[in-house]
Amino acid sequence: MKKILITGATGFVGTNLKESLNENEIETLNIRYVPNQKIEIKADVVIHLAGKAHDLKKVSRANDYEEANFELTKQVFDAFLQSSASTFIFMSTVKAVADKVEGILVENIIPNPKTHYGITKRKAEEYILNTQIFEGKRFYILRPCMIHGPNNKGNLNLLYKVVNKGLPWPLAAFKNERSFLSINNLCFVINEIIKNEFIESGIYNLADDEFLSTNELVKIIASVSNKKNLSLAIPKGFINNIAKMGDLIKFPLNSETIQKLTENYRVSNQKIKNAIGIEKLPHSAKEGLERTIKSFIKQCNT
Repeated sequence: MKKILITGATGFVGTNLKESLNENEIETLNIRYVPNQKIEIKADVVIHLAGKAHDLKKVSRANDYEEANFELTKQVFDAFLQSSASTFIFMSTVKAVADKVEGILVENIIPNPKTHYGITKRKAEEYILNTQIFEGKRFYILRPCMIHGPNNKGNLNLLYKVVNKGLPWPLAAFKNERSFLSINNLCFVINEIIKNEFIESGIYNLADDEFLSTNELVKIIASVSNKKNLSLAIPKGFINNIAKMGDLIKFPLNSETIQKLTENYRVSNQKIKNAIGIEKLPHSAKEGLERTIKSFIKQCNT
């Protein structure tokens, strides 16, 4: 049994992680950045989840991300170095590397983040990587892609609502491949890191084993929801023209929306699997997504 300190434990990831680590002694720390604050750590393992994620409404200031994702991480990591804790796990993101991916994203690609979210997460990564680590301590920078799981309220929930209402999916003409990450696979990896002290410190991408297209995702949602799959292959040129109009009149179907729904974003998880010593993660992308959709259905029926 280890004593584990989790920051940001009240969120989606933190809630699931606490449950998966329940054989250990769990301590949580709700914390925000305050200049010169002193953080005392009395634990074996520190899992730093606290931070600021994407702002879909685009009302946050750049400084909000700087403080939550960079300055706070510095404070927590410095406290870890001064403590007796042996393991530090930082939840970064693939967006610290790239907003668009040509080919498959691997760990040694030179980072080029574009958003305040990605830029500040990358700054935190650089601080950890460039700080001298004392003997007997190890660190892990985890870069998850889009995380899914029961009761997650992200973009999958929005897509589920479209299918559940019987609305047609108009972008079937676009072919893409995306990586997802089951919350169960995320918790599995963190458990393995904590238990296996021979896993080398460093950066690791986290993703399910399989790539899925948005069209396949729509099919999964329709199947689990017992709804008819109303996918329409409307010509790309027509969709792109509508998107350009949406840019001008603030219509929901705009160029940014189309890009997010139809882009390729494939992430390799081979490095972490090699480090753990496994060929496959325990949960397939399809299994995890089905569990996620079933939770949406349950929510709608309660």
